Formats: sequence, structure tokens, C-alpha cells
Amino acid sequence: MPNRQQINELKDTLILRKETILNNINGSRANIDQLKDQEIKDDLDYAELVSDSFTEGMIANHQLDELKQIEEAIKKIDDGSYGTCAMCSVTIPIGRLKAKPFAKFCTECRTVYENEQMK
Repeated sequence: MPNRQQINELKDTLILRKETILNNINGSRANIDQLKDQEIKDDLDYAELVSDSFTEGMIANHQLDELKQIEEAIKKIDDGSYGTCAMCSVTIPIGRLKAKPFAKFCTECRTVYENEQMK
């Protein structure tokens, strides 16, 4: 089980990542707005605009998902349930939490979860 100092360091990491993601999302929204304001002269311009907008949107959606996971991890830190696997209830090793501070599962359960998602 991570000690209080480790948990506080992980919380700081989560908060910094949350701020970065919020800035990125706001930047993506601004980029999409700029793309919408571009002058479209031909089909190639239109195709590029659609592709760029789609890419920006996909990145923003991925980051929104990560943001949700980060917020859940911060709540778990605050309520004292952080670092416990959501599937088997064992303590998630500190190495895994340092690599992915918003991890919900231990390594073994993550593999099971991902295999289930592929079906």
C-alpha cells in the first residue's frame, strides 16, 4: 500500500495532469473554431478541414476520457479508497500507480478487463 507521502505525490501529479488536459482541451476547441472560420476554396480545402477537425475532436475526446479518470482517482484519494483494484480489491503496486496514477485495476485485472473489451 502506498504511504501518505507517495499518495500526496501522486495526487500532485494527477492535479498537474488535469490542468494540462484542461488547457489542451481549451486549445483544441479554439483550434476547431479557427478551422471552422477558414475559407474553403475547393474540395481539397474542405477535405483538409474535415480531417483536421476530426483529428482535433478525437484528441479532445481522448483527453476528456483521461480527465474523467483523473477526477475519479482524485476522489478516491480524498475518500481513502485510492490504490485498490476495482475488480479484485487488492492493492495496486506503487510502480503501476507511478506509471499510471489513475489506474483502476492491478496489472492482472487490467489484462482481463482489456480482453473482455475486445470481445
